[in-house]
Amino acid sequence: MVLDISKTAVELGEKAAKKTAELLNKAIAEKGCARLVLSTGMSQFETISALVKEDVDWSVVEVFHLDEYVGMSIDHPASFRRYILDRFNAFVNVKKLYLVNGEGDVEANIAELTKAYKEAPIDVALIGIGENAHIAFNDPPADFDRQESYITVNLNETCRQQQLNEGWFPNMDAVPRQAISMTVSEIMRCRSIVSAVPHKAKAEAIKNTMACELTNMVPATMLKQHGDWYLYIDENSASLMDR
Repeated sequence: MVLDISKTAVELGEKAAKKTAELLNKAIAEKGCARLVLSTGMSQFETISALVKEDVDWSVVEVFHLDEYVGMSIDHPASFRRYILDRFNAFVNVKKLYLVNGEGDVEANIAELTKAYKEAPIDVALIGIGENAHIAFNDPPADFDRQESYITVNLNETCRQQQLNEGWFPNMDAVPRQAISMTVSEIMRCRSIVSAVPHKAKAEAIKNTMACELTNMVPATMLKQHGDWYLYIDENSASLMDR
């Protein structure tokens, strides 16, 4: 793994975006195209804002994202499909954007998405780490063994509280209890993983990720098993870590 500590979230985002662009451009140079997975949420604001300004031939890049709430309308401000459209796709013209659809027949949506996802390997995945150290919506105790690409998961209370605290919902009752999530095993099959994890709220998760051995109670510890993982944190998220 490569660990980088920035002074600010903005600096972190610029560094994570630069590395992501470098890896995408390497894939494009090697085979003429690339595939990218994006994370969403408040912690990804700075990285995605910087990424859309990077010099990448987006016309040859296919893009997926990690998760979406079950039953969530694309018009809801908390929808991760809406997030991707507004914060990423509005600024770059990609070859193809594949969205995780939590409405209607969820199993059929997962099957269709999985078929497209499995057509070729993922070159770069932006994988955030939640306050409970989840990756995607794989809350502790995460299932490390599921081999599907996307599954339906139940969200624990810590995860739901994070969504409320970030301002996506008016109250706890409005926070969904289920989501479609990329599995841990599928995340680990991505060729390169870039994790942008700023802000004080993530300090405990970063401390546990770095200090603990592999455990599904701290799902992000699995990322340390990956052969090409880049972790970008700032002084706030690094504040509890043993330097």
